[in-house]
Amino acid sequence: MAKAVQKIKLSPSRDIPFSKLVLSQNNVRRLKAGISIEDLAEDIARRSLLQSLNVRPVLDGEGQETGMFEVPAGGRRYRALELLVAQKRLAKTAPVPCIVSDMGSEVTAEEDSLAENVHRVALHPLDQFQAFHTLHEQGRSEEDIAAIFFVSVNVVKQRLRLAAVCPKLLDIYADEGMSLEQLMAFSVTDDHARQEQVWENVSKSGYDEPYQIRRLLTERAVRGSDKRVRFVGLAAYEAAGGKVLRDLFEEDGGGWLEDVALLERLVAEKLRTDAETIAAEGWKWIEVTAASFPYGHDHGLRRLDADPAALNAEEQARFDALQAEYDALQTRFEGTDELPAEVDARLGELEQTLEAFNDRPDVFKPDQMARAGVFVSIDGEGRLSVNRGYLRPEDELPAADVEGEQGTNTTLTEGQEPGASVQRTTISLAGASSEPEEGDEDVARPLPDRLITELTAHRTLALRDALAENPAIAFQAVLHNFVLTAFYRHGSSGTCLEIGLRTPTFPAQAPGLRESASAKAVEARHESWRAQLPRSENDLWDALTVLDGAAQASLFAHCASFAVNAVHEPANRYNQGRVSADGLSSRLRQADVLARAVGLDMVQAGWRPTVDNYLGRVTKPRILEAVREARGESSAQLIDHLKKTDMAKEAERLLDGSGWLPELLRLVDATAASTEQEAEAGPLPEFLANQGQEDGGDDDAEPQLDAAE
Repeated sequence: MAKAVQKIKLSPSRDIPFSKLVLSQNNVRRLKAGISIEDLAEDIARRSLLQSLNVRPVLDGEGQETGMFEVPAGGRRYRALELLVAQKRLAKTAPVPCIVSDMGSEVTAEEDSLAENVHRVALHPLDQFQAFHTLHEQGRSEEDIAAIFFVSVNVVKQRLRLAAVCPKLLDIYADEGMSLEQLMAFSVTDDHARQEQVWENVSKSGYDEPYQIRRLLTERAVRGSDKRVRFVGLAAYEAAGGKVLRDLFEEDGGGWLEDVALLERLVAEKLRTDAETIAAEGWKWIEVTAASFPYGHDHGLRRLDADPAALNAEEQARFDALQAEYDALQTRFEGTDELPAEVDARLGELEQTLEAFNDRPDVFKPDQMARAGVFVSIDGEGRLSVNRGYLRPEDELPAADVEGEQGTNTTLTEGQEPGASVQRTTISLAGASSEPEEGDEDVARPLPDRLITELTAHRTLALRDALAENPAIAFQAVLHNFVLTAFYRHGSSGTCLEIGLRTPTFPAQAPGLRESASAKAVEARHESWRAQLPRSENDLWDALTVLDGAAQASLFAHCASFAVNAVHEPANRYNQGRVSADGLSSRLRQADVLARAVGLDMVQAGWRPTVDNYLGRVTKPRILEAVREARGESSAQLIDHLKKTDMAKEAERLLDGSGWLPELLRLVDATAASTEQEAEAGPLPEFLANQGQEDGGDDDAEPQLDAAE
């Protein structure tokens, strides 16, 4: 006969007046956790007590019940009820539902308290989302839901945002097939098909970090921090019906703009409007681009001289007063070792204010504007960049004809409306170019000719900058040119002395060349010297004469640096006779010598491998080779299974900060070169080092000038 199973007897429940309850000292919860007692009290007041208290009778010294009950499990609920009683919102004798434990049981009060807390499982985030979603569909606002459950509005928005994730991925998350962070990453878009496609890819490749999922989901969109978005404004894009993908779980920098075509149309329209406003000034032509103009785009154009806008009477009076105050303070405290703090501060304020007066817009003459043009683009911060006053060679006139020149009619394009003046401006909008995709990516083929040209263009620009910072090396380089011409090459005919300082152009525009640190340094140095030199070339000789030796040497180095050409280009019949194979080989050898002399470091010059400038342009074996050299074999194995696009992006992250360079950009070791050159230049020649000294010659003799072109 089967043995009867002993039936479990549950502890009885009963209502006990609150005044008969006391908090047990056996409650294991000692630290505050979860929502506050105040929030719990408000919740009880709103929806009553959802869970009974666990109590035990209080016995006297003889083991008899006293009519009081202690609460070992449910202490937070007890304190919340106690707070409601203290606020006189609950009667002291209000009945409280309780489960009364049997005093004869072997289970202790501490076990009751511990079991209630240990066996309780927090609500799954997906369950919380579904509950919030149900309330939201019932008409509850996000603020109401947050107030009901004592969470922030942002938490409610984050949970509701999970509604954007497709049901298939929600089921995978519920089955613990992905983490909550991964699920949140998918909520950046509501395109369910795209979500499933991305999950299919990342779940097999292991390329499944949340940031990687977000990047794949938004790779077809434009970041809210993009300069084009800053230019037109996010509000204008949204007002035109554009959709913005937002990430509620992380800082998204303004989100991602999904409608790229709409953004480009808004940018073009705004640029056209700004160009039409500039055209009303009377310019002959305006070139407009939403991207940056390539480095050297103004090569061959002459920059017109302009005068700063004149101050009106009120501005001139204020300028004179500030200048007088500045001069008075300088005179008063001349020779003082340390200026009083208030005087020093006032001088600083005056210098800033006076400098602001000098920062006035340039004013061009109408007859100049009728022949010249303007470049209009968007700078890196999303601001309109306007560069006025460029004259094309075909618009140059003989000096005798310039004064009487009148503007001629030109063709109006891009919807430009004619103005009241005779001059009509040609506005051209530039487009972006693209390169064809690579073919087979499984072979470590030689680098493409265009990529080699672009990389060496970066090197050339950095070498120019480095040479300009080394006057002694720059002088030696030019002297080397002189010696080669005098002893090894046929001299030019038609003149007794020619130095052919020629600035070579780059046959291909490398990505990021114009924004590189070297380009900015060269441009800043050039503008600094331009500001110090006289406007008229007739005054140039006297201006150079007053410079000391160091200044002349620095200017000499700057000018010499423009002749540097370390660009590799194909020496074939397609280069229009620019260079022969022997000439190219000689050029690159001498570029290596010069690079060693100035200690060229392309990493210090700001170059780093990116998808655009290298990794996306070479084959997969080349990418893996770069990662292997920089980070080791283990890092290369992390990405060797990826497709090329993903491999290039991940390689850019791995190589960042490693200092790795392609072989073309590395400094060639002098011991490995075919010829050795001394890396250090000698001292400056005496005529450069001692410009201020008299040579003892006849002061009345006519100076003999050698022209350098």
